[in-house]
Amino acid sequence: MTAVNEDLIMFRDMVLRFLEQEVDPEFASWESSGLLPKALWKKLGDAGMLCVDFPEKYGAAGASFDVALMIIEELACKGYSGLSGGYNIHANIVAPYIQSIGTAEQCDRWLPGMVSGDIVAAIGMTEPGAGSDLAALATSAIRDGDSYVINGSKVFITNGIHADLVIVAAKTDPKAGAKGVSLFLVDTSLPGFSRGKQIEKLGQHDSDTAELFFNDLRVPLDALLGEEGKGFAYLMQELPRERLGIAATAIGAARGALAITLDYVQQRSAFGQKIGAFQNSRFKLAEVKAELEVNTAYVEKCTAAYKKGEMTVDQAAIVKLAATEMQWKVVNECLQLFGGYGYTKEYPISRFFIDARVQTIYGGTSEIMKEVIARSLLGRG
Repeated sequence: MTAVNEDLIMFRDMVLRFLEQEVDPEFASWESSGLLPKALWKKLGDAGMLCVDFPEKYGAAGASFDVALMIIEELACKGYSGLSGGYNIHANIVAPYIQSIGTAEQCDRWLPGMVSGDIVAAIGMTEPGAGSDLAALATSAIRDGDSYVINGSKVFITNGIHADLVIVAAKTDPKAGAKGVSLFLVDTSLPGFSRGKQIEKLGQHDSDTAELFFNDLRVPLDALLGEEGKGFAYLMQELPRERLGIAATAIGAARGALAITLDYVQQRSAFGQKIGAFQNSRFKLAEVKAELEVNTAYVEKCTAAYKKGEMTVDQAAIVKLAATEMQWKVVNECLQLFGGYGYTKEYPISRFFIDARVQTIYGGTSEIMKEVIARSLLGRG
């Protein structure tokens, strides 16, 4: 057995115990209230589950990247997609940005707290008038002496309510389009920062999602992440890991939906036989299993490429497109086998269904993913 496999087994057992003890008893109440408690992040940190593949000098476990993806997948498999998404943003997107682009001082300031759960992190890209089109960003960061002054707003920001740190994409050169975008590490305790109320969503009700506002917010020059004007390039650089995390959520959720459906069709009867005995049920479940296995194999292929530094932007688009569309198809087929019960909140398949819908939207819509893939084949249209 390899060291990676030993790590996976050890960490998976730990993750499942943590979920059983800390999340299972409370999750329904979090869904009802519409917000995970901030204290959960500290519990995740105390359990060693945050930024697990980061160096031990930051207090992390120094585990493999496979372990980081496994945690995301297991959270989604339990039906905790909102938590999985927030975890992905914090540990699999923001932390890697800081580690790969930030200075030693920035890493030392922010990463230990992110590992311990004392600092909750978010990333602010999407705006009311700009989603996938970063050139259309309206948020500005204008240099003024020894500071940058940030004005603007962000919307649909995961972890926005609890965030202590937000990576903010802003225009340092408003006339330069995408080439004028820069990234900033914004401490949310600074004057000029404010948040809107928790955004009520179709699914992932427990997920912390908010609109953020910046009103003449001053940040020091050392809050600039990387170089001025290179924000778009950094985003492209970090997309493979971000989209692998979303794909891992898709795999986990599809696996969880299939598991509860298999249990249901072998217990529930209609017309004198188990639902699972009907040929339609058997064929649908066979199709679901095949889709899941094929997509799992591609995620594993992309993970191996990422670990070698060889994963491409178009591979990231393919894995995100394929895995999330598969998730949506799988949960839809599974819910159908529950009949009317699938449409009730009593059965968790309904939560798998509504939580899946956003997966083909955030992190780059399926339509944008197709355009990225097409450009790799044909160039710009």
